[in-house]
Amino acid sequence: MAENESCSGAATCTRESCEGCPSKAGAPQSLIEELNPFSSVKKVIGVVSGKGGVGKSFVTASLASAMREKGYEVGILDADITGPSIPKMYGVHGPAEGNDLGLFPIEAKDGTKLMSLNLLMDDEEAPVIWRGPVIASTVKQFWHDVYWGDLDYLFVDMPPGTGDVPLTVFQSLPVDGIVIVTSPQELVQLIVKKAIHMAEMMDIPVLGLVENYSFMKCPDCGKEIKLFGDSKIDEVAAGISVPVLGKMPLNPEYARLADEGQFHQIKNPYLKNAVDTVENL
Repeated sequence: MAENESCSGAATCTRESCEGCPSKAGAPQSLIEELNPFSSVKKVIGVVSGKGGVGKSFVTASLASAMREKGYEVGILDADITGPSIPKMYGVHGPAEGNDLGLFPIEAKDGTKLMSLNLLMDDEEAPVIWRGPVIASTVKQFWHDVYWGDLDYLFVDMPPGTGDVPLTVFQSLPVDGIVIVTSPQELVQLIVKKAIHMAEMMDIPVLGLVENYSFMKCPDCGKEIKLFGDSKIDEVAAGISVPVLGKMPLNPEYARLADEGQFHQIKNPYLKNAVDTVENL
């Protein structure tokens, strides 16, 4: 472009200012961050939700535990920087340590490797009052500064919504697919579609949907009680051509074990299709 020539109808620019113009650039450069040089990760699976409180971390840990039970080497990158819950669910505490190889994740009782901001803080209950760019940078560091070793699967537990961290993960990590977690409330269709559209814009495969709180079983008669009314997940999934990978109940025993840091004891048969889908990637 000649000096002082207008760029696509924009204000007049100089040759120097056009060096970064998209019309001048060739093939787009990858934004994928380099993995820790001493580590190997075969598959990266993101677990996302359009809103908070739907059990996203529970699904992340359930998938990780199921794959670990199958004999795979598994890790969880807790990308929910301001609301980390993975360490408490597994009953692990920091501080995480490291050496020239990188920062070491902490292993849960079942061998799952965990990295979370809570494992780096002196006070686990202290709030994380950081702006978006700092949070996004931390997520990248969990990828390239952590010595994950040889993993078959790394599950990324993302914060709810379509903000800085999901964008950073989609752009910076080689995500092989995402699982979207939702619940039966009326807003499910709008919220799920937002997450789907973001994944499509970022060219990330959507493996399927998981619905939490689908029902609760009566402890006396075993009848399924639909606390939030009839599920909409099947019709939503059909409308966007995405499979339903599981419907999980509200189970007080699951909640108790997670609260006590004994998540490794939980057996979750409701995610069999999700586990099979991840394994067959």
